[in-house]
Amino acid sequence: MPTRLLAPECVPATVDEFDHAGATLIVEAFGEGRPFVLLHGIGMGRSVYLDLTRRLHGRVFAVDLPGFGEAPEPERTLTMARHADLVASYLRSAGITDAVVIGHSMGSQIAAELAARHPDLVAGVVLAGPSVNSAARTITAQAGYLLWDLLGESPTVLWRGAREYLRGGPHLIRKMRAMIVHEPEDAYRRIRCPALVLRGESDPLAPMSWCQEILECIPSAELAVIRDHGHETLISDAEPAARLIQDFAARV
Repeated sequence: MPTRLLAPECVPATVDEFDHAGATLIVEAFGEGRPFVLLHGIGMGRSVYLDLTRRLHGRVFAVDLPGFGEAPEPERTLTMARHADLVASYLRSAGITDAVVIGHSMGSQIAAELAARHPDLVAGVVLAGPSVNSAARTITAQAGYLLWDLLGESPTVLWRGAREYLRGGPHLIRKMRAMIVHEPEDAYRRIRCPALVLRGESDPLAPMSWCQEILECIPSAELAVIRDHGHETLISDAEPAARLIQDFAARV
């Protein structure tokens, strides 16, 4: 059975398994108010976002995507679009139609597809450390950037990340290929809701040139750069990101 990982002990929470079309999500929900839906990056899971989720003021839905965290491995590796459709099915089942969707790294690609394919469910989308840079769309490049970024992280972040990558299992390369072949700019051009692009100042996976390209694709998008942070800005010292996300949610 999935376990409670993020909600403070004093806060009522639910942890649910959601099965649809041969794939399973694990969703931990807690808090009250505006719904925030958190989609993690490649090799991660909801557990690494403890600092962020406890700083958000609203109803948090933190997701383990299929084959990550506590969610079982699907029979087939999902595309970014199929991930988005799976999350959309969950949101409809939960009666959520005004979500602020927060996607980190690979999760930003799924969040973009969700906003583009299911606009009735998404009030606003946050693209944090958005992947995959159109100028470096290879597994070697993306893995190298990620390792470079992690060199400056704290032991806590490194331990959480290593644990979740191990949970990702033997199909991690296949999942990374699904991320790499996706062209998120196609989804960006179809987004009509407000969008916030969050970039850590030293994030090698989301260079400024790529973020500017995203802004050109999404007319409603705005950019915020977080000083002294890298790609893991939602994981390590998440206060600046949480504040920006909260301000954004208040305006959408």
